[in-house]
Amino acid sequence: MIWQIEIVILINLVICGAAALMVKDLLAAAILFGAYSFMMCLLWAIMGAVDVAFTEASVGAGISTVLFVAAIFRTSRRTRD
Repeated sequence: MIWQIEIVILINLVICGAAALMVKDLLAAAILFGAYSFMMCLLWAIMGAVDVAFTEASVGAGISTVLFVAAIFRTSRRTRD
């Protein structure tokens, strides 16, 4: 049963990563990056690396996403393309 959960998380991971690269809105890209980090956190936890999962959750999904969103609100939100 565990490999099915890993496959679902890996598919979501690829979707979040590709969507973060393709989206034009910077706020949406930051949120998708946070979702990507959260999926990586789940994957690390399933594989048994709880310390790495905790670090990924706190730094990757937590602090980095908040800093990206704060930086976006201090600059322009959309690209000029």
